[in-house]
Amino acid sequence: MADVSKAMLITGCSSGIGRATALRLAKGGWIVYATARRVESIADLEGAGCRLLQLDVTDGASIARAVEAVEAAEGAVGVLVNNAGYGLHGAIETTEMDEIRTQFETNFFGLVDLTQRVLPRMREQGWGRVVNISSMGGKLTFPGGGFYHATKHAVEAMSDALRFELAPFGIDVVVVEPGLIKTAFGDTAINTVDKTEMDDGPYGFFNQSVMLKINGAYNGRLANTASSPDSVARVIERAISAKRPRTRYLVTAGARLLLGARRVLPDRAWDSLLRRQYPSPGDTRH
Repeated sequence: MADVSKAMLITGCSSGIGRATALRLAKGGWIVYATARRVESIADLEGAGCRLLQLDVTDGASIARAVEAVEAAEGAVGVLVNNAGYGLHGAIETTEMDEIRTQFETNFFGLVDLTQRVLPRMREQGWGRVVNISSMGGKLTFPGGGFYHATKHAVEAMSDALRFELAPFGIDVVVVEPGLIKTAFGDTAINTVDKTEMDDGPYGFFNQSVMLKINGAYNGRLANTASSPDSVARVIERAISAKRPRTRYLVTAGARLLLGARRVLPDRAWDSLLRRQYPSPGDTRH
């Protein structure tokens, strides 16, 4: 397998899981192409041994340029880590369609576009790894996160189909499902909640509660139970190094606990559990 490229292309490296993965894998001797929408935001990664590329997963031309650059230098993208994404939160009824489309363009359609572009060379060399960063939220749903969860459920379903299609070509598809991770994800998610719905309307108090829950998870006491981005990076390293990787890797004890509960609870019981944590839409308390 001397001629097989194992060069790695990682999206969303400006912070969190993407940055931690780029640093860990570059230190481990992998050829790492770290990417971000603004390449200046990852300038320091070059000193850590990464090669830098500009890549916006919502821009097809940007995706094409990044893939072409790696293929020109390495022959193929050997490992693709689809990490870029963010969480759109707020009531479904009041979320603007443009915001919904942007959420899917970033979390799902960009992932698909990039994956499609790297596969021809992967297939030609007969080896590859596609690592899709999903979430425990790809298997369960919390109130206020309908569209974020929808994108992650889509990633899960697409990955299952892709795994079957690519197995004959020596390409493994791996889904990584993190639980609560100490990143800027929470701050970004809070900023997506429609502030115009905070003071009035049927979802005002509900949206306030969603913001408080997200803030508490990432900045409050619950944040003490969160794992570091490097814990996900270690799992990615294990998955791409394994001769026969697992199809899914669930990260954090909290995620395992919640998914275990979701598997055994009927839908109405799960809804009842959530109602103890979130106010019902229509509640007008202030």
